[in-house]
Amino acid sequence: MTSVLYDAPGPRAKRRNIVYTAGFLAVLALLCWWFISVMSDKGQLEWSLWKPFTEAQAWTTYLLPGLVNTLKAAALAMVIALPLGAIFGIARMSDHRWIRVPASVVVEFFRAIPVLLLMLFANQLYANSSGISSDVRPLYAVVTGLVLYNASVLAEVVRAGILSLPKGQTEAAKAIGLRKGQTMTSILLPQSVTAMLPALVSQLVVIVKDTALGGAILAFTELLNARGTLAANYANVIPSFIVVALIYIVLNLILTTFASWLERRLRRAKKSTGAVLAADLAGAEEPVAEPGIRTGDGRTT
Repeated sequence: MTSVLYDAPGPRAKRRNIVYTAGFLAVLALLCWWFISVMSDKGQLEWSLWKPFTEAQAWTTYLLPGLVNTLKAAALAMVIALPLGAIFGIARMSDHRWIRVPASVVVEFFRAIPVLLLMLFANQLYANSSGISSDVRPLYAVVTGLVLYNASVLAEVVRAGILSLPKGQTEAAKAIGLRKGQTMTSILLPQSVTAMLPALVSQLVVIVKDTALGGAILAFTELLNARGTLAANYANVIPSFIVVALIYIVLNLILTTFASWLERRLRRAKKSTGAVLAADLAGAEEPVAEPGIRTGDGRTT
C-alpha cells in the first residue's frame, strides 16, 4: 500500500526484506542458543531451581502479594496523576498569566527531578512530620513520588495533544459563541484523547515499572522486592529474575493491548457512516400547497 509517508516495496526490496528478516532470526536464534548454553553450564537449568514456581507456596507467599502491592501502587498513582496532569496541562495553556506561570513552574520543577529522589524525599517527610505508620509509609512514599513526577509528564502530553489539533476547531467554537472552558471540555479534550492515548499508555507502563524503585530503596514489598525474599529462601536468583521479568512483560502487554483496543474503538466511533436518510425516516414531510382563491380569469391567488 502506497501513501504519502510509505512506498510499497518492489520485487528487489521485498527480497532484501526477506534476507534481512532471515538474518535477524538467525542471529536471534544464536543468541538464544548461547544464553541457554551459558545457563546450562552454570547449572541454572536444574529442575530444583525452577520447581518452586510450580508450587502454590512460592506464589501465594511471595509473588502474588508482591504483585498485588505493585498493582495497588500503580493504580493509585494512575488515578491521581491522570486528572492532575490534565489540570496542569490545561492550566499551562491559560490566557491568564497568574495561572499559566505557576503551573509551568510546577510542571518543569517536578519533571526535572528523578522519581527516586521524590520517593526518598516523600518517605523522609512522612517519617518526620506525619503520623503515618512505618508499615504503610513506603506505599505512601512510592505513590507520592510517582504522582508528582508522572503528573508533570502527563501535563505535557495533554498540552501537546490539544495543541496538535487544527486551529479551525477553536475558531469554529468561537464562531458559534462557545467560551474557552466550553471549547476545551466539549471540543478539544474529547478529540485529543485519541491522539494522546499512545503516549498516555507508555507513561502508565512507566508507572508500573517504577514501582520497583520503591522495593529496591524503601523496602516496599512490591513484586521485585518479594522476588528477593523468594530467591533468598529457595536459592534461585537467576530463575526468579526471569520469572519476575516475564510477569512484568505480561502485565505491560495486557495494558498496551487494552489501550490499542480502546484506541481503535475510539477511532471507529468518530467515523460517520455517511448514509443518507430517506425523507420518511428523517421525519421530513412533503410540502402541502395552501388552498387559494380562484379569480374570474382562471388564476389562483
